Amino acid sequence: MTVDERTTQEAAGAPALTGERADLLEVLAKHRHFLRFTTRDLTDEQAGLRTTASELCLGGLIKHVTSVERSWVDFILRGPSAMGDFTAMTEADWARRADEFRMLPGDTLAGVLAEYADVARRTDDLVATLPDLDAAWPLPKAPWFEAEVQWSARRVLMHIALETAQHAGHADIIRESLDGAKSMG
Repeated sequence: MTVDERTTQEAAGAPALTGERADLLEVLAKHRHFLRFTTRDLTDEQAGLRTTASELCLGGLIKHVTSVERSWVDFILRGPSAMGDFTAMTEADWARRADEFRMLPGDTLAGVLAEYADVARRTDDLVATLPDLDAAWPLPKAPWFEAEVQWSARRVLMHIALETAQHAGHADIIRESLDGAKSMG
């Protein structure tokens, strides 16, 4: 959380967050910024271009991170049923999931970024108001999760930050391959 955000929060009558919650918000804000920054000054078409051997494009990465963050926040609030059973997904389900990674007809960079901002605000509100960061649920069924493992809200929020940071790095490579622009350096 930046100084401006703290000041706005305090002015609105809400107590300033400190400690772990402030740290979580700061880490999320930092990595979200780097991810969004990779799209600066791009057209919708550029945001949808693949520039590496990967299937990834900048707009698709932001769509994916938006979807992941939304799903994990739903998991914090409602448990594994909010995410579904990944072991029971059909080919059509996997195709819809793959669409998260690309700009589809009708998608705009502005729209993708606006949706990401909405999801980020929802997450930030949850970080500030969730009564217990230790509240835990069993992970949903998925080939990539160990069976019968539980994650606390804290662990999920750290996962969101890590996922965002990882994809911000992917985005930086894609952007540099697109036009030489870098997020840092």
